[in-house]
Amino acid sequence: MRQNRSLFRRFLKVHFLFIFLPPMVLIFISAFFGTTAHGTKVNTLNLFYVTLLLFGFIIVAFVVISWLFFLRLRRRLTRLQEVMSFSANHHSFPEPVLVQRDRMDEIDQLGDSFNWMIQQLQDSRKREAEEELLRHRLIANLSHDLRTPLTILRGHVTKLNKEPISLEGQHSLTEINHTITRVGDLMDDLLSYTLLTAGKYPFEPAPTDMVRLVRASVAAWYPVFEDNGIQLEVDLPSEKTFYWRIDPKWMTRVLDNVFQNILRHAAEGRYANIVADVEQERIIVADRGPGMDNSSYEHGAGIGLSTAMYMLNQMKLNADFTSNGNGTSVTIGRA
Repeated sequence: MRQNRSLFRRFLKVHFLFIFLPPMVLIFISAFFGTTAHGTKVNTLNLFYVTLLLFGFIIVAFVVISWLFFLRLRRRLTRLQEVMSFSANHHSFPEPVLVQRDRMDEIDQLGDSFNWMIQQLQDSRKREAEEELLRHRLIANLSHDLRTPLTILRGHVTKLNKEPISLEGQHSLTEINHTITRVGDLMDDLLSYTLLTAGKYPFEPAPTDMVRLVRASVAAWYPVFEDNGIQLEVDLPSEKTFYWRIDPKWMTRVLDNVFQNILRHAAEGRYANIVADVEQERIIVADRGPGMDNSSYEHGAGIGLSTAMYMLNQMKLNADFTSNGNGTSVTIGRA
């Protein structure tokens, strides 16, 4: 392998030669060849002019060589800087830079290290994508495979409900059936989040009448709230509205998650308030449950809430939570 060559060492060598070699030549000529071709001595004035001319040549040569050196150095460094800037501006991996293996000075070594870094990042990104794909497949397959034993368990619970059983046993079967439903919902949330982050759910934003969308969502959930004894107060203007450029299906899914959390974790408050604030362009959903500090809410709303927050982030929206012992309020607005 060819040994690395130092760019700056060559620069110093050339400058050293231009600074010291001409004076040494002048001294040598003055000492040993002090006569002209006609045998007359070179007078002091002529020697001064020769010396002045020689040093002027040295200075000019020094400046020219230095300028050429730094111009070439700047040009090579600018190429690296342009490649790095392109990567930063376009959020992509830069292209490898050209490296002359037969030269391999400091700039080429820098470029070679830069190319090695790009290769490592590309390999890392490729492994990450493969691991992410494997994880998505694993979660999807696991969610699908677990449905069979849950269905079997539900079938046995249904059979046991038809058998003579004590009141305490009937209560246990009800709890088992509720737990099976809850596990099924969690698997659905997990599968939805996995597919969503994998880009399997298409995102189709469009200008959307938000008051109309919230009204349709509330109308769909109203019977559910009523069956659970939850008093529903709705403030949705009939003549005013505001528009967001969002995916209506995604936004409906977000509202479904918020309403579902009220049923799961705040049903004991028996109250829900839904407001569309047209002036400030925001949606407010409040309840009178025990608050988010309650362990049931913290442990039960993780996957569904993560899915909703991911959707809001993609739609350039934000959800602010305010919670205490008297209830929880969710305000959805522009990020």
